[in-house]
Amino acid sequence: MTVRSTELADHRNHIPIDAPSGDQVPVRRRRIRADRIGLYGLLVVAALLALFPLLWMVSGSLQSLDELLAGKSLLPLNPKWGNYVTAWVQGDLGMYLTNSITYTLGAVAGILVASSMAGYALARLDFWGKGIFTFIILAVMIIPAPAMFLAQYRLLTDLGLTNSRLGYVLILITSGIPMGTLIMRSFFASQPKDLEEAAALDGASAVRIFASVILPLAKPGLAAVAVIQGLAAWNEYLMALVLFDDNSLMPIQRGLTSFDSAETPQQQILLAATAISIVPVIVFYLLAQRHIVKGIGAGAIK
Repeated sequence: MTVRSTELADHRNHIPIDAPSGDQVPVRRRRIRADRIGLYGLLVVAALLALFPLLWMVSGSLQSLDELLAGKSLLPLNPKWGNYVTAWVQGDLGMYLTNSITYTLGAVAGILVASSMAGYALARLDFWGKGIFTFIILAVMIIPAPAMFLAQYRLLTDLGLTNSRLGYVLILITSGIPMGTLIMRSFFASQPKDLEEAAALDGASAVRIFASVILPLAKPGLAAVAVIQGLAAWNEYLMALVLFDDNSLMPIQRGLTSFDSAETPQQQILLAATAISIVPVIVFYLLAQRHIVKGIGAGAIK
C-alpha cells in the first residue's frame, strides 16, 4: 500500500516539461477570410467617400476666398478661424439656429406622440376601416409637399396661424406623421405580445400598457423616427418661405442664403456657416446612434 500510494503521489506531482502553464494557455487565432478583408475594404472606401464632402467643407471654411477658388490644396495653408466668427455675426446664425432647434424639437415631439399611438393602433387593434386608413397614409406620402402648400396655407389663414411659430410646427408635424406611423407600425408588429398579455392579466388598462410596457420597448423605433423626421424638419425651407413674412422667424437655411451673392461672393464664409449649422444634427445623431442601430436591427425600418 505504501509503494502504491507513493507512485500515485509521484504521478500527481509529475508535470510534463512541455506542458503549458496556467498563464500560457494557447489561444486560437481567428483567421481573417479573404471575403471579409474585401468587405472591410469596401466599407472603409465607402466611409471615406461619405466623409470627404465634410472634410472638404471644413477645409474650405478655413481658407481665404482666393485660396478656395484656386483649389490648389485640400488643406488650408494658413487657417482662417475668423471665418467662423464672421459667419456667426454677419449671418446672425444664433437667432436662426434657435428658431430651427425650436421648430425641430417641437415637430419631433408631436410626430413621436401621434405616430406611436397611430402605429400601435394599426399593429395591435382590430377595427373597421383599418386597411383604408393605411391606404390613405400611403396615398398622402405620394403627394409632393409643394402640392399641399396652397391647402395648408389656406387652412392656417382660416385658423389665424400664418406667420407664427405654432402654425409652422403644426405643418411639420402633419408632414411627418404618415412616415412615422408606418415605421412605428412595422416596429410594433415585429414585437411579441407576451408582455402585453401579462400586463392585461394583472389588470392594467390599455393606456397603462401602452405607457408603461410598450413605449419603453419602443425606444429604438422612436429614435429611428426622431432622426428621420428631425432631419426632414431641420432641412425644411420652402414652407417657411411661404408662411413667414418676418425674417426673425426663419430657420437656419435663411441664414445660409445671406452669403450667396453674385456681387460679393463669400463662399468661404458660406462653408463656415454650413459647418456651424450641421453641428446640432451631428450631436443629436451621436446621442441617438445606439438606439438607431437597435431600431434598424429590430425592424423599425423595413
